Amino acid sequence: MARSLARLVLLLLAAAASPAQSLFELPKGVATRWYSFENPDGRRGAGGLTQAGRKGAASKAIRPGERVVLADVAGPGVVRRIWLTVPGRVETLRGWVVRMYWDGQEWPSVEAPLQDFFGLPFARQVPFESALFSNPEGRSFNCFVPMPFRKRALLTVTNESPGEANLFYDVNVTIGDTLSEDAAYFHARYRRENPTTPRKDFEVLPRVEGRGRYLGANVGIRTTDHRRPLWFGEGELKVYLDDDREWPTLVGTGTEDLVGSAWGLGRFDHLYQGAPLTEEKDGVWGFYRYHVPDPVHFAKAVRVTLQQIAGGNVAQLRALPAELRPELVRNHRRFEPPATPSPAEDAAWENFETPQDVCATAYWYQTLPSPRWPALESYAERVKDLALPTPAP
Repeated sequence: MARSLARLVLLLLAAAASPAQSLFELPKGVATRWYSFENPDGRRGAGGLTQAGRKGAASKAIRPGERVVLADVAGPGVVRRIWLTVPGRVETLRGWVVRMYWDGQEWPSVEAPLQDFFGLPFARQVPFESALFSNPEGRSFNCFVPMPFRKRALLTVTNESPGEANLFYDVNVTIGDTLSEDAAYFHARYRRENPTTPRKDFEVLPRVEGRGRYLGANVGIRTTDHRRPLWFGEGELKVYLDDDREWPTLVGTGTEDLVGSAWGLGRFDHLYQGAPLTEEKDGVWGFYRYHVPDPVHFAKAVRVTLQQIAGGNVAQLRALPAELRPELVRNHRRFEPPATPSPAEDAAWENFETPQDVCATAYWYQTLPSPRWPALESYAERVKDLALPTPAP
């Protein structure tokens, strides 16, 4: 209770500090619309008409290949909140795809599998709460990211899985908002590499061009060759801004440091950083970092990468089977753990590059036009290797 109250106080203070989000101002000409199957067009006085208003269209069965328009809104306006729920199967959570289009652009500015968009990777349904996304009891999705548009907002979900499932949803929008010339458009993009290539950093967000603000990402890592007791998270996040090419401007210090923890990582979910998924409980790692109080602006372009670097002490590495023993590099030279090390050498820590199954959904604001991405990976690739593995000893 105390924790929830503290979160509410922080959010209210943030709202009061921003004139655009003030709780007590009454902006002229701004109206509210809710879009759902009970009022799919969001028309005034047209909600709940099915079955004489007696809960006649709360949900709809969505067939394989079917595309559903969640909201199609004439601007200007702001998408304020999205709530959605479907049966929590891997086929649905990774097989369905969310897409959003702004101001009549023919290609999407947002494209990601259903659950990945809503803040959790690897089709694991667990309760969590952040400032931007939440899953209160592990069976629904909420998004609170404000998404301004000037001419039109089109939000869709497509069932790209082989099975049918029942969809409930609610999109909350204001229309008639006054938007500044500097208001940018919300973007999101999912990508996965299974496995990654050692010494080739995973791109959380491939280079995009335009003026904008990187908002952050949720990241999933499934350790493959090297699991506990070895540590997966020595990799640094790097943000390449504008004209950066070989070397970035912004550099982190380690994976658990990225999400505000240290010396390892356990389960937690805070406003702007968290790790709702852990290998011990969920078989995978899932974490997020949102740059709300610490904005990351770019004037021309941005690119974000994450290294796949693991680590362990020499005794742990020496105990591995030969086929799993990593190639270690010390001072840019190959390092072989000594066969009979001293106690000090046995306890020495070594980092090494290792392949991992990594996915990420990045979020950012930028000017239009949006990047034109290749097609998402196939359904079969999206759901591959998502079963809960046997926990490591």
